[in-house]
Amino acid sequence: MAAEWVKARQTRYTAYATFYVLIVLGVLGTLNYLANRYTKSYDTTANKRFTLSDQTTKIVKELKDDIRITYFDKADNFQRAKDLLDRYNTLSPKLHVDYVDPEKKPLVARAAGIRNLGSIVVNAGPKREEAKSLTEEEVTGALIRTIKTGDRTVCAVSGSGEHSLDQASRESYSKAKELLGRDNYKTKTISLLEKAEVPKDCTVLMVGGPRFDYAAPAVEAIKKYVEAGGRALFLIDPPVTLGKEDISENASLVAQLAEWGVTPNKDLVLDTSGVGQLFGVSEVVPLVSSYESHPIVNEMRGTATGFPLARSLEAKTGGKWTASKLFSTSENSYATTNLGSREIRINPDKDKKGPLTLGMAASTGQSRIVVVGSSGWIADSFVGFNGNRDLFLNMVNWLSSDEQLISIRPKDPEDRRLALNRQQMSMILYTSVLLIPLAIIASGISVWWKRR
Repeated sequence: MAAEWVKARQTRYTAYATFYVLIVLGVLGTLNYLANRYTKSYDTTANKRFTLSDQTTKIVKELKDDIRITYFDKADNFQRAKDLLDRYNTLSPKLHVDYVDPEKKPLVARAAGIRNLGSIVVNAGPKREEAKSLTEEEVTGALIRTIKTGDRTVCAVSGSGEHSLDQASRESYSKAKELLGRDNYKTKTISLLEKAEVPKDCTVLMVGGPRFDYAAPAVEAIKKYVEAGGRALFLIDPPVTLGKEDISENASLVAQLAEWGVTPNKDLVLDTSGVGQLFGVSEVVPLVSSYESHPIVNEMRGTATGFPLARSLEAKTGGKWTASKLFSTSENSYATTNLGSREIRINPDKDKKGPLTLGMAASTGQSRIVVVGSSGWIADSFVGFNGNRDLFLNMVNWLSSDEQLISIRPKDPEDRRLALNRQQMSMILYTSVLLIPLAIIASGISVWWKRR
């Protein structure tokens, strides 16, 4: 009787069904276990909006001490923060993320000095920093400020028509100052006219596009600072006369740069490729997508940068300084020496053809300099162009010996709105309102006619 029950068709089907159910449950259980233990996601957005940047990944993975990020908000809002902060948590066992509801744990919130919901606090031992908003840029900035020790100051020279750090205008460097602050750099303005001496607390000296000649004492002060192991960033425009724009040759400063292995040429670089029109810029803004092998630009591959009103540079061989090219224009560029005419024209028989070097770095011993043949590329109106801000911060990081910060930084969400002209909008209107409905009506009439 028992043997017949075992051989019965219903018994076999029941055993098969039970076996398959157990297999499915086992697979689901295994997948659930792995999903809880290992977080893995795929970002299919065009600008990798849900992927942490190279800079964040690099910094978190290289943590040597424990870091704790605490998010203070109502429990109902935790998921919004987890979408970002849990990505940090999976990068390193040294980083820990906590979520605290101030209403349920008021003592913890009070001890942390929390007054507003949505606050994000980053702690590294006794050091504490707060992110201003729930964005990767702010969280990573707070993280950098907690792990970097010691004051680092970028000193911007003023008094000879340089770009201002504080004045809010298209030509100012106020956004560059903000970017430096996020990387934990302090900034201040110094005048070499009042006192021809670079302060000792200057980590990096920045000469940002002087329009007038530097006096001999100012150049001597810069020379003394750099050759004593200082670091300096020189953004030198071509000596052009365009309308009200009249930039001096600054012969003394140019001669000093030549002594350090970098010679700024007296020319203006023009881009004839036409690619700039796709970005809304003219031929006086040469684009760069070709980079050399150097810590400053190794992470810039495949990223375009632009340089308004640029001059070319040449390396001087020999001497105790070692100069390296950083980036160059395309072959479809020329360097014209006609700098005094309002209408700039290219003479292919006379003007030098690209590629043309626009950025160089040089060093000897502890001394380091970076020279770029343009100053407007980090002005408020242009620093947001493609990779310009990454390139600028990479230069400052290399000059201050913070090579671990050199990378591609968090980017703002990409504007994916579709821009249509009048003709395209009319085509969409007629297609959706007339053509498609008429096609459906015609199809219905055709089917009715055949059945009739």
